[in-house]
Amino acid sequence: MEDKEYAIAYKEVLEILKYISEEDLKKLPNNVLELYKENCDKDYSFSYDPEKTLEEQNVSKRARAIIGILFRDYWATPTQKQKIISRQRYERRKLEEEKKLKYHNILDQNKSMKIINNNNNEEKDRINNLPVEIKKENYLRKLVTIIKKIIFRK
Repeated sequence: MEDKEYAIAYKEVLEILKYISEEDLKKLPNNVLELYKENCDKDYSFSYDPEKTLEEQNVSKRARAIIGILFRDYWATPTQKQKIISRQRYERRKLEEEKKLKYHNILDQNKSMKIINNNNNEEKDRINNLPVEIKKENYLRKLVTIIKKIIFRK
């Protein structure tokens, strides 16, 4: 599935690169373009409108990411490149922190569930260990019950 998504993204990137200036296109290494051409989905149809932004068109997230990487690595000025790298590091750290928070929240929930389960088990044990009142029939009642059974049997 992921290979299919990349194949579609490569096809979109190749279509978008048709609208890039020849000067900027020459900055890309040939092996990168060859990789995209070899691995693109040749059956996928995509048309790019240079008058619209990537967000306004049906461009996949992977294709947008590839375009962003190409910009960062080959077309950006050193200042732009540094800003992009700083932003990416910040986003990565933020994601890692969110993952840690989720992990800790899951651990806390598991601890809470164990405590609740332990409390429930203790409650069940207390209920199971309560004395049970056993009613004893006195002899007279027992005798009356036996006589009723004999009479109603016949």
